[in-house]
Amino acid sequence: MAGNAKSANALLQSALQRQVHKDPLGAAQDYRRVLEMDPRNKDAWYGLALTDQQVGRTADARANFEKALEIDPHFMSALYSEAYMLRSSDPDRAIELLRRAAATNPKAAGIHLQLGQLLAEKGRKGEAGDVFRRAVAVDHKLLSQVPEEFRDAVSR
Repeated sequence: MAGNAKSANALLQSALQRQVHKDPLGAAQDYRRVLEMDPRNKDAWYGLALTDQQVGRTADARANFEKALEIDPHFMSALYSEAYMLRSSDPDRAIELLRRAAATNPKAAGIHLQLGQLLAEKGRKGEAGDVFRRAVAVDHKLLSQVPEEFRDAVSR
């Protein structure tokens, strides 16, 4: 088992290097090999999702983000990345994912900001105002990034 863990770790490192060097197909191959050894490796599912997204396979990316989240429902990178990917095509799901991310890390002001923006775009202004208030409470420097129509209410 220790040898398998070492091999899986080496393959994860190889996959990351391939991603850095713009080789998503080679990275995907390494991630799949890790998953053959350890089907519950959330980092491999996440990396595979990113490579799928990079080459335009959004349905596969979404499925692989979901597999990572089945293993760890609080996996911030997967929550945020899937939400960002779905922002235009499925904003309701993106909102749900960002809510989970915000609940997982209430001090992540940027997550609150993104969630507030999505809620505002959906016309859910009351909810958006509440979320923008939380973002600014955590990091007052974000006030300038809050949409103007919410700034007065948020800064009180």
